[in-house]
Order: sequence, then C-alpha cells, then structure tokens
Amino acid sequence: MRVKNVKILLKKYGIRPLKSLGQNFLVDEKVFDRIMRAAELSSNDVVLEIGPGIGNLTLRLGERTQKVIAIEKDKKMCEILKKMLESQNIKNIKVINQDALKLDFSQYTQKPYKLVANLPYYITSPVIRKFLELKKPPKSMILMVQKEVAQRICAKPPKLSVLAVSVQFYAKPKIISYISKKSFWPQPKVDSAIIKIIPFKVGRSQKYTEKFFKIVKAGFSHPRKQLINNLSKGLSLEKQRIEKWLLKNKIQPTQRAETLSVEYWQKLTKTYSKI
Repeated sequence: MRVKNVKILLKKYGIRPLKSLGQNFLVDEKVFDRIMRAAELSSNDVVLEIGPGIGNLTLRLGERTQKVIAIEKDKKMCEILKKMLESQNIKNIKVINQDALKLDFSQYTQKPYKLVANLPYYITSPVIRKFLELKKPPKSMILMVQKEVAQRICAKPPKLSVLAVSVQFYAKPKIISYISKKSFWPQPKVDSAIIKIIPFKVGRSQKYTEKFFKIVKAGFSHPRKQLINNLSKGLSLEKQRIEKWLLKNKIQPTQRAETLSVEYWQKLTKTYSKI
C-alpha cells in the first residue's frame, strides 16, 4: 500500500499514527517481498503477527498461510483491519485487540507457528525475550527492528551485550537486510533491519537458565570493569575464588564481559557449583 493510500485510509477513519505506539507504516513493496522470502512460508503454516497496524503485511501473510493471528494494541487499527477483512471475505486471519506484552500466548501456540513482527523500539527486547522463553517458542522469528538493535542482537565478541547474550543463549540470530527509513510513513529517525531468529531445539532446565542469567547479569553489571571485579561483587565471592574459576575455564580475569561468547558463559554456568 502506497503512502497516499495509507493516508487516505487513516483519514477515512479520522485517525493519525501514534508516536507513543511507534506506528510507522511500511510502504515499500520490495521490503514486503524481503520479509516474505525470509519467512519461508507454506500453505500449512500458522503465523503470529505482532503489530499488524492497517494490515499491509497481514494480508500478504494470509494469502500464503493456513492461518494468521494478528495481535494489535491499538483498538482503532483493529477496527480498520477487521473491516478490511470483512469487505474481502477473508476468513483465515484473526485479529485480537491486546497488548502483546501482557497477553498469555499459550492458547495460540499449541501448534507449531512462526512469528512475524514490525516492532517499535520500546518493546523489541521484551517481545523477543517473551517468545524465546515460552514453553513452545516459534519455529522462526522474522522481525523488523531498529538497525542498531539488530546489530546489537547479532553482535560477536568483543562487542557482546546482555541483549546479545540473552538472545544467543536461546537462538541463532541473523540480519537479513537493512531497510532505509524512507521505506516507512511517517518516516522514523533511524534506519531499520530485518532479522531472522531461529530458536534452538535443545531445552534447558529452569534452574540452569536462572543460574546462567545470574552470572551474566553479574558479569555485565559494570561493562567497563574487569570480569574478576564484577563477578566477585555480583556473586558475593572472594576475588581469589573468582580468579581460579575464570582461569579454569580459560578466561583471563582482566577480560571484560563483552569479550565472552555465549559458550564461555555456559562453561562458567556449568562449573559455578565447583568454585
């Protein structure tokens, strides 16, 4: 849908894009095609879409899949989308007026599904974490996020962050392509990126996961400080014990948290009880 058509549609219903909800509508046909290719959809797929807006992408998803469940927080946007679906007699797209961060997704994730979303900055991290931590995570996640956030999620040592470690603990993220801010209306201040996240099939116990993030949180508590200092303070353990623990796992005590890959954080987690 072109910018002109989006404006006409919104004017018809007397509404404007809300900055508070990060409503920047994708209006570039080529970008829609990239998202669809990245999602690798089939007629048997079930798709959860977060933030469908006026349905630019939703209708395309519906044409390719068995079912689309679209979660939209803005009530007015839901009304527009529902009327559009009714006018075209589309039956395989269900619109739900809910906040994705508060919704219990268990009833919608009984069957294998894929997640597709154009995420505003302020909910990017919590949405990704929420779906990766579900008992039944999606088969894949195709997300439109800010360029900088995409780069942080997919970063490698020595530029890791808590966000990168949190995502890479559960899944393998990959940047598919960068998207110009000119591809949206209203035009945002920064460029975006399409990322694809494939959750690992290996399950981990809750106890192990809690221990992992306890150590990671302690390690990143002061990013510019050395690991030995952060872990000693964060875990309330003597520096000598921390030093021995780190060296045993072939990690220098003077290193910073951003230099450790997820594999090293996992090694620390597995040997934590032996400190």
